[in-house]
Amino acid sequence: MTDPIADMLTRVRNAVQANHQKVDMPASRLKVEIARILKEEGYISHYKTSEEAGKESLTLFLKYGPKGEKVISTIERVSRPGCRVYVSKTEIPKVLGGLGINILTTSHGIMTGKQARKQGFGGELLCNIY
Repeated sequence: MTDPIADMLTRVRNAVQANHQKVDMPASRLKVEIARILKEEGYISHYKTSEEAGKESLTLFLKYGPKGEKVISTIERVSRPGCRVYVSKTEIPKVLGGLGINILTTSHGIMTGKQARKQGFGGELLCNIY
């Protein structure tokens, strides 16, 4: 697999479309940090990591509205291994006029675009979620 982040986002996108309650995937530190941000921003209810037969896995528990509305309507990868997208602190785009989030990797860790703009960091724009 050349792009594990795209794989993670695709698994989440497919699980939301199929109205699953949870989705499993191989774990990495980057994926766990993305899951942490999704939890903090209210896009998933919670997540957990577990280890089976020496392989670490990550489970995301998806969140839906009271009538079954999808909390995550769109999740898209921006920066890809073949075409990296870097932004400075002034170029960080707002997603849906501030209703969505974007996730960046900066020199100070992984954070949302809003946090990066506030702290004055630029970085690689990983994905947009709304």
